[in-house]
Amino acid sequence: QVQLVESGGGSVQAGGSLRLSCVASAFTSSTKYIAWFRQAPGKERVGVAAIYTGDGATYYADSVAGRFTISQDNAKKTVYLLMNSLKPEDTAMYYCAAGRLDVPVVAATLAYGRFRQVDFAYWGQGTQVTVSS
Repeated sequence: QVQLVESGGGSVQAGGSLRLSCVASAFTSSTKYIAWFRQAPGKERVGVAAIYTGDGATYYADSVAGRFTISQDNAKKTVYLLMNSLKPEDTAMYYCAAGRLDVPVVAATLAYGRFRQVDFAYWGQGTQVTVSS
């Protein structure tokens, strides 16, 4: 079993920045990929970024590409999401998730900026991000 704990959320003005952290209890075959999803009130949960913990390859949804950066610190078993140029529409609960996606799945999903919740077996409890205009 893998436990994930998110932190770093808060309230910021539009145009500001925040860095979220996701600490994993372990980096194993079950955490080959770690992603960030978000869910705004009344909306479905959608993926925004993912990282392959093996070599650091990254993937982004079009909505955040160029503004958000996902990275990892293997020594700390931590994945970060640096969010710059925040917009009110970025307001959501942000969740960290981990999965062991196979190459064909990655090629058909993450490679195109698409994220499927079903591909991620482990989830954190979330951290709230609120961006005011």
